[in-house]
Amino acid sequence: MVDRPGITAPEIAERYGVSIHTVTKTWAQHPQWPASAGKRGRYKEYDTQAVADFVREHVQRQAVTLEPQRLYTAQQLEDAGIGIKAGTIRADLTRKRWPEPDETEHGVNRWLGQTVMTAMTGRRSYRRAQDDG
Repeated sequence: MVDRPGITAPEIAERYGVSIHTVTKTWAQHPQWPASAGKRGRYKEYDTQAVADFVREHVQRQAVTLEPQRLYTAQQLEDAGIGIKAGTIRADLTRKRWPEPDETEHGVNRWLGQTVMTAMTGRRSYRRAQDDG
């Protein structure tokens, strides 16, 4: 087996469990995406470590740690650094992609920290690639 120094978009997509569209149209458009190290077939080839560094720094979500019994507004969740903007939380709530609030007082939606931590474990995140050798 030939040991390849680089990785192509289809291999990146497989390694990180995303679509090739995500790799080529989202990640590769980011200003910090690594430069091409050449070409293999019809695909550009990228340095494997540089791609891993990019994913770690720009894609992977950090584990969410909130006070389980504290109530948080969407803005407080954004400010707590959960990796999702308050507007996205509100939009996802209307699309049934975010849990119903644990409390709605005076028209303000608030979620328990435990509810949010559970919801975040179900959201798409990108697993770290295993070392191949």
